Amino acid sequence: MKEIVQALPLENSILHIQFNTGEQFDVDIKPFIKSGVSNALTDKSFFNEVTVQDGFITWPNGYDFCPEFLYKYVTAQPD
Repeated sequence: MKEIVQALPLENSILHIQFNTGEQFDVDIKPFIKSGVSNALTDKSFFNEVTVQDGFITWPNGYDFCPEFLYKYVTAQPD
């Protein structure tokens, strides 16, 4: 099972993520920021509070991303 082992916040709602396979990607999460709990990620200081817990990336308000979903999302994108 793929797990995220590192997530570094970059500019413009982009995260640099590394999987337990060693693969690394920059992923733009702007398409996933809507109203509700995800809207907090529009604040840069809050966005920068991203952490990795149990292979998932998460923020203090509980918003998170499943590693399998993110892996499928980034590998489906053209280079």
